[in-house]
Amino acid sequence: MSFKFLDKLSQDFSELLNDKEEYNVIIEAGQEQNKKTFTAHSVVLRYRSSHFNKELTNNVTNDGNYNKIITIPNISAQIFEIILRYIYGGTINTENMNTRTVHDLMVAANELKFEELSEKLENYLIESKAWLKTHFTFVYHSIFKNNAFKNLEKFYNDIITKYPNLIFESAGFTSLHESALVSILKRDDLQMKESEIWNYVIKWGTAQNPALPEKLEEWSDENFTNLKTTLQQCLPLIRYFQITSSDIIDKIKPYKKILDKQLWNDLKQHLILPDRPIESIILPSRLVLTEELPTRINQSFSTIISEEHAAMISSWIDNQLTSYSSRNNPYEFQLILRGSKDGFAPRTFWDICDGHDNTVVITKVEGTNEIVGGFNPSAWDKTKNGWVKTNKSFIFSFKDVNIQNPILSRVRNEIYALLYSHNKDNYGPSFGNCEFMMRSDVFNFTVDKLNWCYNPSFYEKSIRTTNDEFSIIDYEVFEVVKKSI
Repeated sequence: MSFKFLDKLSQDFSELLNDKEEYNVIIEAGQEQNKKTFTAHSVVLRYRSSHFNKELTNNVTNDGNYNKIITIPNISAQIFEIILRYIYGGTINTENMNTRTVHDLMVAANELKFEELSEKLENYLIESKAWLKTHFTFVYHSIFKNNAFKNLEKFYNDIITKYPNLIFESAGFTSLHESALVSILKRDDLQMKESEIWNYVIKWGTAQNPALPEKLEEWSDENFTNLKTTLQQCLPLIRYFQITSSDIIDKIKPYKKILDKQLWNDLKQHLILPDRPIESIILPSRLVLTEELPTRINQSFSTIISEEHAAMISSWIDNQLTSYSSRNNPYEFQLILRGSKDGFAPRTFWDICDGHDNTVVITKVEGTNEIVGGFNPSAWDKTKNGWVKTNKSFIFSFKDVNIQNPILSRVRNEIYALLYSHNKDNYGPSFGNCEFMMRSDVFNFTVDKLNWCYNPSFYEKSIRTTNDEFSIIDYEVFEVVKKSI
């Protein structure tokens, strides 16, 4: 009989990370401004990682003590520290880890060739369906950027085939990786008219060629050739012979120069004599799902506001004189971040909300149950520092869970509508000159009373009766999107 003491072995090896005498490798992780240095042992790295084995074999950089130096600028220090503990101890604890960190950890594990860890985290994310759907475009882009994560690719493509507008009508569609678009076009069960698919393919292709003239009649033969080259992987996947005659004339014919001559001749013949044989390959029709597509359910809408609150905020976004009802609200509030789930550190806000626009920040004030929030039509950008101009932002408050007597304060000096602080470790969203600002010096909005609602400088009026600092119980950030008809 054999006895295995793997837990004790893992614990002992983990203690090696605290060894500051026998190490012979220095690893620098993160970008310059957030770089952190770690120490490690070459014998452990070589046997645990093919990536580091290759790095150590090829690496000739060392410091004055002949320690080898490895730099990993693409992986943050926070993520690499988790991976380093995995290398030594063989364990990962996701219990208190927010899902964005899990995603970044998966990407880093894939980059460093830890296939077992990468696949485990990939499947863990798939189980976290709500987060994946909220960050649909962001995660979908990362799948193909890294050319990995086949389980996630299938998970997403299964959704896209039923709800193609999630990706085709997203703001990031034209920046979609070519391999991602090709993988969608290959699907026989893509639930979209073929002529619409053609329109989106042209839209994507022209976006990759920004020098093309805006008016099609001004295009030269070289312009068409460039577009054809760009779309060479996509064009063979269009089901041309499933497109109606009117759409062939209206949508395909203007771009006939990007098609092979034989294909265009066969299309013309098919319009006139549909029963006559042709030389071009005819792809099968896409499958139409017979079952009724399920209605998208907005799970876990909010722990702070109600549907009535959301309807009133939506009416403010549209500058309506009377409030929408919860039944006719034209907007859906899609949860991006919840402090009690994702964490209360200011940096967490910037990491998760980066790139999201048309967002509503909601906070629940400790001790009063007061609700304080703000609307930002612009995208949060963690790389930007300074004032952000907009004339559509506003801040607001509700005295409690009821919607009676709310306070709405619109921006009156659009140049100073929002402030994206250079110190994103301590400052979160900030509207105006502290008219509504979330801040913490101990990296937790719920601990120190540094959140502000101050006398207005750039907004119409104060949204609180007291202008002092306050703590929050929880906060949420929603992306406000038009409901599909």
